[in-house]
Amino acid sequence: MRPLASFFVLSAVLVVGVTSYFAWAPGSGGTATFWALAGGPSVGFGALALWWATRDDLLRQWISPHWGDFTRGIVGAAVLYAVAWAFGRFAAPIGSSREIWLVSLYGQIGDPQQLRAHAPLVAGALVLVAACEEVVWRGLVTQLLADRLGSRVAWLAAAALYALAYVPTMWSLRAGAGLNPVLVVAALGGGLLWGAMARVFGGLVPSIVAHAFFDWTALMMLPIWGGRGEL
Repeated sequence: MRPLASFFVLSAVLVVGVTSYFAWAPGSGGTATFWALAGGPSVGFGALALWWATRDDLLRQWISPHWGDFTRGIVGAAVLYAVAWAFGRFAAPIGSSREIWLVSLYGQIGDPQQLRAHAPLVAGALVLVAACEEVVWRGLVTQLLADRLGSRVAWLAAAALYALAYVPTMWSLRAGAGLNPVLVVAALGGGLLWGAMARVFGGLVPSIVAHAFFDWTALMMLPIWGGRGEL
């Protein structure tokens, strides 16, 4: 990889890792600081990735819509939600010592009533961040890695780096059951699915739809932690 490309990939992993640690640390939960730290870097890197893609004539390939993209995205979101639901039920069931993994996660996001009261704003934020993350990780990072590793390996490496960026949250979300791997597992599972979708369908629209709908469903409609209650 060119030095500038390597710098972008390394910066994305490090900056998202550091800001994610502080976003998910106790004290930031439910505040504007949480949302800024959790989503702000992705938006910033997304803007840079869009500029890079425009310069290299990649943007049209990434975001040109095709018939069936929305349906593919909804199916992808449903598949990922089913996997996440199974993880929650079997790896961190209600009443177990590992339930605190999901309690800590949802506790950081904020009060359900407040989220519901600001549903349009939350929806807009989720769509924006999901789109930016897809442009960064399934778009530019994957493309830069493909130049070095080949396209067959690049999407897998991008998913691994995406998960690596969330490793610091294992410490910021740790509780009685020890280190909390939920966000790392979610990033790896989501990264693999969204990366596969981008590779198979030849664009980012299906993965953007799948990413945004999964986030909305898990946060606002059917929380993975059963003790969260209905929003």
